[in-house]
Amino acid sequence: MTDSTAKQHLFDFLKSFPGLSDEAVDQLVEMIPVIAPQKGTILLEEGKLQKECYFVLKGLVRQYQMIDGTERTTDFYTESNGTVSSAHYSDQTPSTFNLVCDEDCLLIAGNLEIDEAHYAQFPELMAITKKMLETDLNQAKMNHSAYILSSPKERYLHFLETRKDLDNRVPLHQIASYLGITPESLSRIRKRIVEK
Repeated sequence: MTDSTAKQHLFDFLKSFPGLSDEAVDQLVEMIPVIAPQKGTILLEEGKLQKECYFVLKGLVRQYQMIDGTERTTDFYTESNGTVSSAHYSDQTPSTFNLVCDEDCLLIAGNLEIDEAHYAQFPELMAITKKMLETDLNQAKMNHSAYILSSPKERYLHFLETRKDLDNRVPLHQIASYLGITPESLSRIRKRIVEK
């Protein structure tokens, strides 16, 4: 991906926030680091410090843990919910999960020092970032509540309703892992839904 394409994606993303002036957008496009890791790139390993937080402009990042030798998918980050951060990043504690690019990606890559410099120069960016993190947190809470109170079928239907962006992008065994069910159970649920 060319530098100009990456900058165009960043420009389009920043323009979606009415709180940023055209001048601020132009300056931030030149300042904000954007990386283009390929499919299969490990962004973070369990036990390591998370030196960067990410925002997905394009692509798919998957979060998973290794439990008894098996990958357990715990989240997906795409263009529609792209903030990849955690308490590990802000507290600088060893990560309890892994992050991998499941597609070629285009990511905003920030670190604490860069973020502070941007916030000092563009205070409106702090308000936007805070709003994005609040939205992501509230969505995560709603998804968690729905997960706890739902049957496997209801979990899958909720997944289809809330994560349309993952349709045909994620293998069924990863969706099953994310939903806390076996691939075989997911296949049966899908079959029953189709038959109705």
